[in-house]
This record gives sequence, structure tokens and C-alpha cells, in this order.
Amino acid sequence: MSNTIRELIHATDNAIQMIAGKAQVRRDDSMLTMDLGVEVRDEASLRSKGIDALVNAAVFGTPAQQAAARWLIWETGQALGIRPASIHELYIARGRNALDHTFTTPAMNIRMMAYDTARAAIRAAIEGRVGAFIFEIARSEMTYTEQRPAEYTTVMIAAAIKEGYRGPLFIQGDHFQVNAKKYKTDADTELAALRKLIDEALAAGFYNIDIDTSTLVDLSKPTLDEQQHLNYELCALFSDYIRQRQPVGLIVSLGGEIGEVGQKNSDIHELRAFMSGYLRHIKHQPGISKISIQTGTSHGGVVLPDGSIADVNIDFDTLRELSTAAREEYGMGGAVQHGASTLPEEAFGKFVQAGAIEVHLATAFQQIAYANLPKALNDEITQWLFKHAADERKPGDTDEQFLHKVRKKATGPFKKELWSLPEADRARIRDALQQRFSMLFNRLGVERTKAMVESFVTVREVHKRPEDFGAAPAVVEDVRGLAD
Repeated sequence: MSNTIRELIHATDNAIQMIAGKAQVRRDDSMLTMDLGVEVRDEASLRSKGIDALVNAAVFGTPAQQAAARWLIWETGQALGIRPASIHELYIARGRNALDHTFTTPAMNIRMMAYDTARAAIRAAIEGRVGAFIFEIARSEMTYTEQRPAEYTTVMIAAAIKEGYRGPLFIQGDHFQVNAKKYKTDADTELAALRKLIDEALAAGFYNIDIDTSTLVDLSKPTLDEQQHLNYELCALFSDYIRQRQPVGLIVSLGGEIGEVGQKNSDIHELRAFMSGYLRHIKHQPGISKISIQTGTSHGGVVLPDGSIADVNIDFDTLRELSTAAREEYGMGGAVQHGASTLPEEAFGKFVQAGAIEVHLATAFQQIAYANLPKALNDEITQWLFKHAADERKPGDTDEQFLHKVRKKATGPFKKELWSLPEADRARIRDALQQRFSMLFNRLGVERTKAMVESFVTVREVHKRPEDFGAAPAVVEDVRGLAD
């Protein structure tokens, strides 16, 4: 490992160097002396080209190169003050009215061209002095984008290094979801798979996790408590599991969900039924700090035959009512809106007015990237989708509807080609994405929130050993039926 590390340091033109003497507190409060750490010798050189070499090795290198590069990037982030953090304290402050309800945090699913997309978001954040923003990835996305947690965290930190960012980096596991069909067939195996994913995510620096057991809500049951029973019971189970494994001195931000996106709209009675059961079952405080609800959206939007997105009537009154109840009755930050990225620009300010604590955004960023790809690569991807994703085409789908729904599935298979585009093409895509991110940050009220966020959020310096990043075998999971 050490020879590989030295080779990668040389690839940065020695902009960083290894140092000795780092220390970390174990869970039992004993001290663990680290053999190696990282010191930044020349940040300008590192940002100019060194970090590009490291992140490419972290994603596309040999297993030994991936492991070494991921450790170097993690430790470089620690040295520069770019550190994965939990947004829990900020949301709880909102719940106790210690800060105004003037912003909604964007949680952005970075699927495609992750390094360039994250760079665009961070550049917009720096320009807008944004502190309240989250990078996230769902259980389903990890498979079809070929991004496991350790890689995802590495790429987000690398993008922050490249753009000169400083401060907490909120990285979130989105829709850590129980597959309802698998649960009915073999509950123990499905729950074990989610526990394994949680372990992997925590080790990678995912200090924000959205537990989604809403797939198990059974609306055929006669009472709300019975309908929500499996949802709140398992959400409490996974909350406790995470609390017992979170790093010392850090409270992982947790979210729950009462309504599956794309299904019936949530109401106040469901929220109270869920929270009543959840609070009865949870053993390790604190519990969740936000609650995801359904208000009329669906992931990716409703696609019309010409490929455009249908107008959606979001129930902002429900969003406001449930956000208020979440804060006033349960001390949470508020309600969370999913499936919103394809909404018209003027809609985003309404989330702030409704008091939503967080909004999840994904598909629009993918659309922007596709719209700016070179035609030859776009055509190649299209033909690949017609051949390899044909089984996902529904009767009556036009080509435009089909392609809109399945384009995300090409992200992993074409990952290398997308990352390897000429710089001029990548810069054009970054510029288009940055415009979108800047608009969202403005409309969602998170501009000039950096100082506020840093005043509430505790950021821990967490050092790791090179062997903590031993390259794991690729994980290929059947994620059909899981949400993004």
C-alpha cells in the first residue's frame, strides 16, 4: 500500500506529503495513534491537476490504487478542513425555533459525471456563500451508477478540494429503503442487507441517512396505527442500529418517511400515527430530525408522450401543515419533499414558504448533462438503452417517454466515457449545471447560510488508516422496485 501511496503522491507533483503522528479516538475513548497522515504542501498545484489524478485513480484505478487514492483524498480533506458532517444540529435548531424558517435545504442526488456535477454545485455554493446543501445517493442509484459509498464520498471531497471549498460536507444516504417484495419473501435477509449498507455508509462518511420503510405501509389495514406499524417499528429499529454505530462525538442526522413517493398524499393523522409508534419503539435518543411525506410528486416527474414533463399540482398546504406539526409537536426540523427537480423555477420558493426543511433533487441535473453531451456519445447511449433496457419499456410508451425513464441506467455502463470527455465538453456541462444550482440555491433561500450553518454544526476531525480503504469487491444488487 505504501508504495502505491507514494506513486500517487508523485502523480500530484508532490503537492501533498505523508506525515506521522495523527491520532483518533476509538469508540471506547482510548487513543489510536496513526502511522500516517497527509499534509498539503502546494494547494494551488493540487487543485490545478493533482486532485484530478487522485480522483481518477480513486474511481478507475486498480484495487490498490483505488484504496490508496481514497485514503489520500480523505486525509487531504481533513487537512484542508473539508470534512463530512451531520446536519442534525441545524435541523434540531430549526425545530426549537432557534433559527428562522427562511430556507429549504437542497439534497442533490449526484448520479452522472459525479466529479464534474459536484464541482458545479460547489462552485455555485462558494459564489452564493451557501452552507445548507447536501450531496446524496440512494440505495438504488448506487447500483446503476456504479458508485458505492466509499467512492461517492471520495468524489464529493475531491470536487470540494478542486474548487477550494472549506467547511462541513453533508453526505447523505437517500432512500435507504426496504424492498417490500423481498421483505415479504425473506424479511431477515432483506433487513440484513440494509444493515450491511448502513455499516458501509457510516464507514464511508455518510453522516446523514434517510431510513425509508414506508414501502411497508399497508393501507388495507383498518386503523392508521396498523397501516403504519411495520413502517414505524422498522424505522425505530434502524434508528437504534445507527445510533449504536455512529462515530464518537457525532450525531448522525436521521430521517423517516410516512408516504411512498408517487402514492397517495400524506396527512396529519398519518404523521401522528407514525410518530406515536416510532417514539414508543425507539431506544436510543435522539430520533429522526425530519420526516419525508408525499404531496403529489413522483421521482423523475410524469413524462408526456413528447418527452416533456407534465405540470404537477403539489399540495403545499399539506406540506405546510405537516412541517409545522413536525416542528411544534415533535421538535423536528420539518417535512421533506421528494421528486422536485423537474418542477418549474417559480415553484421552489414555495417550499420555503411552506416551511419544508429539505427538498430532494435529481433528474434535472441528469437532463442537463444529457442535453449538453456530444451528439456521438448521446446517440451511442440511446442505442445502448434501446437494446439493454427494452424490458423496462411499457406498452404505449413513446421513444421519448421510454428514454426519459431509463437514461439513468446508462450512467454506470458509460461512466468511463462520461468522465473521459474532453475538457471543453465537461466545462460546458459544468457551466450549464452551475446555472441550475445557482438558481436553486437562490430560490430555496440557502444563499448566505454558510456562517449560520457553521455556527450550529459540529464538525469532527476524523482520521483513517490506509487499510480502512481496502478496495472491496464490486457489489451488484438487484434494486428493481427501489426508489431513487
